[in-house]
Amino acid sequence: MSSKERGSLETDSVSDGIDVFRGPNYGDGREAEELNDEQRRLELVQTVTDLRSPEVLDRLEELSHQLSTHTVRDGKIVIDPEDFDLHKILANFVYLASNQGIRLRESGVSFVGLSVFGVDESFALVPTVVDLLKGPIGAIEAALSRRKSPDRTILDKIDGLAKPGEMVLVLGRPGAGCSSFLKTLSGTDLDLFKSVEGDIRYDGITQETMLKHFKSELIYNPELDNHFPHLTVEQTLKFAIACKTPNIRINGISRDEFINAMKEILATVFGLRHTYKTKVGNDFVRGVSGGERKRVSIAEALACRGSIYCWDNATRGLDASTALEYARAIRTSTNLLNTTAFVTIYQAGEQIYETFDKVTILYKGKQIYFGPVTEAKEYFVRMGWDCPARQSTAEFLTAVTDPIGRFPKPGFERKVPRTPEEFQAYWINSPEYKALSEEIKVYNDTVSGDETHDKYHTSITQEKMKFARPNSKYTVNFAEQLRLTTLRGFQRIWGDKAYTITLVGAGIAQGLIAGSLYYNTPETVSGAFSRGGSIFFAMLYVSLMGLAEISASFATRPILMKHKNYSMYHPAADAIGSFITSIPVSFFVSVFFVVILYFLANLAREAGKFFICLLFVFLLHLTMSGMFQAIASLNKTVASANAFAGVLVLAALMYSSYIIQRPSMHPWFKWISYINPILYAFEAVIASEFHGRHMECDGTYLVPSGPGYENLSSGQQACAFKGSVLGRTWVLGDDYLRLSYTYRFTHVWRNFGIMIGFLVFFVSMTALGTEFIRPISGGGDRLLFLKGKVPDTIVMPQDKSASEDEEGIKGSYDNELGKEVTAEKHAKNLIFEDLKSKDIFVWKDVDYVIPYDGKERKLLDCVSGYCIPGTLTALMGESGAGKTTLLNTLAQRIDVGTITGDMLVNGKPLDLSFSRRTGYVQQQDIHVSEVTVRESLRFSARLRRSNDVSDAEKLEYVERIIQVLDMQDYADALVGKAGSGLNVEQRKKLSIGVELVAKPSLLLFLDEPTSGLDSQSAWAIVKLLRDLANGGQSILCTIHQPSATLFEEFDRLLLLRKGGQTVYFGDIGDQSRVILDYFERNGARKCGSQENPAEYILEAIGAGATASTNHNWFDVWSASQEKIDTDKERDRLIAEAAANPNESNYTERELKMMNNTYATPYAYQFWYVLERNALTFWRDPEYIASKIFLMTICGLFIGFTFFGLNHTLTGAQNGMFCAFIAVVVSAPVINQIQEKAIKGRELFEGREKLSNTYHWSLIMLTQVIIELPYLIFGATLMFVSLYFPTQADTSGPHAGMFYFTQGIFLQTFAASFGLLVLYLAPDLESAAVMVSLLYTFIVAFSGVVQPLHLMPGFWTFMHKVSPYTYFIQNLVSSVLHGRQIHCSKTELAIFNPPSGQTCQEFVGAFVEASGGYLNNPNATSDCGFCRYKNADQFLLTVSVKYSYRWRNIGFYCVYFIFNVSFLLFLYYFMRFKKINLLGFLKRK
Repeated sequence: MSSKERGSLETDSVSDGIDVFRGPNYGDGREAEELNDEQRRLELVQTVTDLRSPEVLDRLEELSHQLSTHTVRDGKIVIDPEDFDLHKILANFVYLASNQGIRLRESGVSFVGLSVFGVDESFALVPTVVDLLKGPIGAIEAALSRRKSPDRTILDKIDGLAKPGEMVLVLGRPGAGCSSFLKTLSGTDLDLFKSVEGDIRYDGITQETMLKHFKSELIYNPELDNHFPHLTVEQTLKFAIACKTPNIRINGISRDEFINAMKEILATVFGLRHTYKTKVGNDFVRGVSGGERKRVSIAEALACRGSIYCWDNATRGLDASTALEYARAIRTSTNLLNTTAFVTIYQAGEQIYETFDKVTILYKGKQIYFGPVTEAKEYFVRMGWDCPARQSTAEFLTAVTDPIGRFPKPGFERKVPRTPEEFQAYWINSPEYKALSEEIKVYNDTVSGDETHDKYHTSITQEKMKFARPNSKYTVNFAEQLRLTTLRGFQRIWGDKAYTITLVGAGIAQGLIAGSLYYNTPETVSGAFSRGGSIFFAMLYVSLMGLAEISASFATRPILMKHKNYSMYHPAADAIGSFITSIPVSFFVSVFFVVILYFLANLAREAGKFFICLLFVFLLHLTMSGMFQAIASLNKTVASANAFAGVLVLAALMYSSYIIQRPSMHPWFKWISYINPILYAFEAVIASEFHGRHMECDGTYLVPSGPGYENLSSGQQACAFKGSVLGRTWVLGDDYLRLSYTYRFTHVWRNFGIMIGFLVFFVSMTALGTEFIRPISGGGDRLLFLKGKVPDTIVMPQDKSASEDEEGIKGSYDNELGKEVTAEKHAKNLIFEDLKSKDIFVWKDVDYVIPYDGKERKLLDCVSGYCIPGTLTALMGESGAGKTTLLNTLAQRIDVGTITGDMLVNGKPLDLSFSRRTGYVQQQDIHVSEVTVRESLRFSARLRRSNDVSDAEKLEYVERIIQVLDMQDYADALVGKAGSGLNVEQRKKLSIGVELVAKPSLLLFLDEPTSGLDSQSAWAIVKLLRDLANGGQSILCTIHQPSATLFEEFDRLLLLRKGGQTVYFGDIGDQSRVILDYFERNGARKCGSQENPAEYILEAIGAGATASTNHNWFDVWSASQEKIDTDKERDRLIAEAAANPNESNYTERELKMMNNTYATPYAYQFWYVLERNALTFWRDPEYIASKIFLMTICGLFIGFTFFGLNHTLTGAQNGMFCAFIAVVVSAPVINQIQEKAIKGRELFEGREKLSNTYHWSLIMLTQVIIELPYLIFGATLMFVSLYFPTQADTSGPHAGMFYFTQGIFLQTFAASFGLLVLYLAPDLESAAVMVSLLYTFIVAFSGVVQPLHLMPGFWTFMHKVSPYTYFIQNLVSSVLHGRQIHCSKTELAIFNPPSGQTCQEFVGAFVEASGGYLNNPNATSDCGFCRYKNADQFLLTVSVKYSYRWRNIGFYCVYFIFNVSFLLFLYYFMRFKKINLLGFLKRK
């Protein structure tokens, strides 16, 4: 088959870089005769230059619109020669490309017998904490169970053919296998399946060969839009184009010219030129609109210039007009690029459907049709199915796979297929299937795999950059990938300046805190410990800062995986590029931090020593960040990454040789010190600092000293400090380090090399982990059931399938006869009768204005309307028209900006009862993932219905709602997460059910209830709303893409255009005639009989990003008779209600109850919120296991690090650090607490707070209460693992007090402190930064790293208010109280007594006064003095007394109460009342 036969318009996606197209006359020779090569080249250069001209771009937009409506079956495209001579230009491009030997690339796809198999996990049992008790046995059982799981057929024997330039629509309900089909064709995530069978060919090339050599030609565009939010649209597009810029370009145009030309064409075709400088954004970062973000995704995918595209539900969440534009944009891409496209769309209107060439329908993994879109409907009609009037073709084709939504024609009830297997058999035996098989055979015989392979190989080889590996799937070489990702990294930093400023600000704050804490450290031996402490604090801070890299790494993973599937660059290149871009940020943070700390702490005023300090702090910052990134890259979940990081950072800090010196290390863990980057950095800095330093012996260190010991001769005084030499009253810093730490100054530059080695190692591990470790695991969608609650229909799915189909046929007969099952109808009517309302809600001239960029922006402009009981009102408009804003305004969910106008219930202003009497179904389905459907509904019913209603009645009503919503089969299934829990439709039903069980008596608001659903699921939801309205409920509902039949279920429409302006409010009418007549009468074109009225109306008002209209429909409406009549009706309703002010459907007690903020008492709420929180922990064993793992491993690690504490001075110091490190473990524990608690906060603030489900304080209080038992259990294991190996006193007063402090009170503080920070922070990442800052702050003043007597006077108050002061006091005194100290030889101060005196005679009075002891009192030389006789004397130097222990217990209670009280106080004002004091931490 020649390229000419495949369509005259083609694209040289390899060579020219500006999407060179063949015109209809290409190849006829005329252009070749008229122009020579030089003239063509000059025209080409002029064209590339002109691409920035607005006139040229505007004309290109016009061409884009023409191409967007053209299909292959329409034949050749005729390009207007007057259109800036585009035909001539495109012919020049192709001619020059051909003359210069640049090969074109295109491919069709054929597949025969395509089958995909996965693990049969249609359901699973909910794991609980009990499963953890099984330990390794449980893990083995689970592994064996998985191995025994049978295979599940995801796709079964799929056949099809798509030729170059064709678009194939893939239809099916959720679970039909549409996404799996697209992933299989594109070779994406194939390792998630157990196996793939069948013959897939790309113009003769097998899939194995295609994936091995030409993977870059296959592009799978996922449903969700994942982009770096802080990059602009221009940066995003230029990066994608740059990654795919070919090496050989027409006439050798430069790389930059190619990138700019491609960018201009893509941005013009997809209407993105005006967004170049706008951030792409996401759900949390403000950027372009959702529709524009979807266009960026499409343009980015097209920039990859593949041959075969698979688009997964590209129109999700878009209004009908915008969805049509996107379908046409994809159509444009196939016409311009001659690519082959497979597209899944859940709710495809008729105009969208007609943009496609072919369609395939999947039914539970089985193919039931593949062929031209023009023949599909007739195929199923001939089969015996009836297509209802005004039902779109795509809707009808999807409906035949729904047992409830399909209707056989009279006489065909027993003839039509029922099950997927019967549909498949009918298809295989059909003439259409035989014709398809013959077409595939002919096509495969026509194309040659070898020729295609050679064509691809030649073309891709031409395209590849110099030095790119021959077999690489990437266009540019690794060095260019590294350059591009590094540039993008700098752009991300610049775009997210607030975060960088926060990091630098935190560094400055920590520098000031630490520098002032160690302010003006003495030059004498009394300052030696503090001098080392200040250096260690620097190491500690830069190490802990790296912890934030874990959450950041996981946030970017979906983007990296998408780009890897696009074959844009090696993920390893991004990992290395991210490291390079972190260098300047790390450098600035290190400079500010070190400069402040260094000079405030009075470290050596020598340039060499300062720069060594700065160099190694900077290197350590990079190295530890690299270590945490490596940990993140090697783990699949953030929970496991945090657990490993917690253990590793603990090991690194403990074996830095500051907390426990190398001579005291036990051999089983000593090796850690040799692979610890912190030790090498610490050694280099401290060795440099102490090198050559003469530290005078002062104070209590000079032995003997004081009255009677003045003017002693040399040798009669000694320094009680490591490194002292007989006869000297000063200590050389080098000697002190050599004896205490085994550090030497000669190691400084050796350590520099070792640090570089660590850095290279961690960056390499990050690159390898990012490249090869997949962040996602395989497995299909499954439901998670409680044990003993699995329905029989789930256990035996074959029975369920059969029964479903039987019910579907039976329902069809009943529908055909206009009947329903009497019992079911009666039950539903009873429920709907309960929902009947008599209240009328009216809103009049509602305006809403917000501050925007220093000005005001009006989002709603004089909007009026009303909702009458028994009516279903639709709220429609294009994206950004203000639909959700109006809904939130009417529902009283706006807390920013100014609202004016009247909102009235029965003619009266809204009161406190309004929120109680309304339900609001949000667009986002926000639920607790660890509770079941039934539990979710019961929770809502119990807390949102008055306490006057009995619990039995509430629960009985829940069961009735479950029946109405048809949720019986999964009522005991967990909500779960995507892929392991409820599907989209089931979640949406639960969202509606949660509001229905609250029994809203006034109004039900729904925001996009059909978004993300297939047409049949959308129909089921709207039909339910129709039934509710028929039962007397008032409903106001926004809707995006209604089909004609679905649109006609509504009674009334409120239509908005951009700016929140009303363009219509009134009845829709039978067959939509009322509203259609209004628009046709006022200047709109006539609506065709087969058109969707909803799409027609949106088109008429100019909805859509690139659409326009000559009419100002706001002015038309404002001057219309319909508006006058509507306003009269509105005013009549208000006047009638005002005339009967005393009429009420409620008793006085009911009205009084409704005016309460909450439906139930505080104590009642407390119990059920506590119960639900308990379930979220009980059913999350992974979280509990990671907590127990972290605390147990840390306990064992600390315990065996300080195994058998010696009775020496060093042993006493080690005992103090043992207690100190036991407290530091709280830091990673707090991170885990916050990771869990943020989900509860998001649910409460996203839904439950707005509906006044329960008191705002309960979410925090119950989280603290439920967290504590698990913390205490983990701390108990940690205590046993830690305390007993140290061989400290195991008596009750010692071991008991240690456990009491560490196992209970420290955990209560950690839980309350972690939640305090989390609930005040704007997001989880900010909370992590704040914890790091505040935690090091309170730990620094605990008296361990800097003794109280050396703290500057203005900081002593912090020692007194720091909670860790008192925790450490109890822990240290429990370990050391009553221990005798026997100094080692290096710890003794050696001096000589005067001639003729014994040691006792010479210093007896001094020893008596100062404490300590002489090891040889009767000797006459080499007297050995130990400063401490027992550990209690040592404890006094760090302001610790054993007698403080019970006083400290009281302090713990005060701190816990303060934390909780302060949490409630600040949350109320900062987040509940929205007084945002922490706004500066938010990322813009």
